[in-house]
Amino acid sequence: MDDDHYFSADPAVAFKRVAVTTTVWGHRLSMTSGSGVFAQGRLDTGTSVLFRETEPPPPGTFLDLGCGYGVISCALAVSVPTARVWAIDVNERAVLLTGENAAKLRVSARLTAVTPNAVPVDVGFDEIWSNPPIRIGKQALHELLSTWMSRLNAGGRTVMVVGKNLGADSLQRWLTDQGYPTERLASAKGFRVLESRPAT
Repeated sequence: MDDDHYFSADPAVAFKRVAVTTTVWGHRLSMTSGSGVFAQGRLDTGTSVLFRETEPPPPGTFLDLGCGYGVISCALAVSVPTARVWAIDVNERAVLLTGENAAKLRVSARLTAVTPNAVPVDVGFDEIWSNPPIRIGKQALHELLSTWMSRLNAGGRTVMVVGKNLGADSLQRWLTDQGYPTERLASAKGFRVLESRPAT
């Protein structure tokens, strides 16, 4: 499966674009995925559960953490017309595809897709949305989440979807222990939708 390469900065697999069309929060999104990027040619089950169990947030500045081909960031930008959205991924193909999809959906003026180091240090986020790259390993995942969740604005939150068999419940406990009380918003098809807010 090409998904094996999705957390590489520069996947070795040949690059082939594949069309994806899905409906999120009442908006039809015609997008392009690609080989070497997570969920080539489809909306993965976890992200589908995330969308189905949530509603678009109020206006703000959002981060799509581990954006893949950009379905979460594009859905946020399309559904929240005044949103400012950042989409980040270590996979340069993912960043490229997200940028292309933002342009195709006419939201590129409000959606910036970059590698993590290109996000200005003074940018904070009202919300972080993610189907996080669990398979990078627990330590790397914890470092990733700690780094970006520390940039939440006051009153902000993180919404993510995690497979139960990939440690969703232990991640929920860890986040709570780190000062981000985390609740389970929903559970479906073997996935948990988690909401974390900084402790007050």
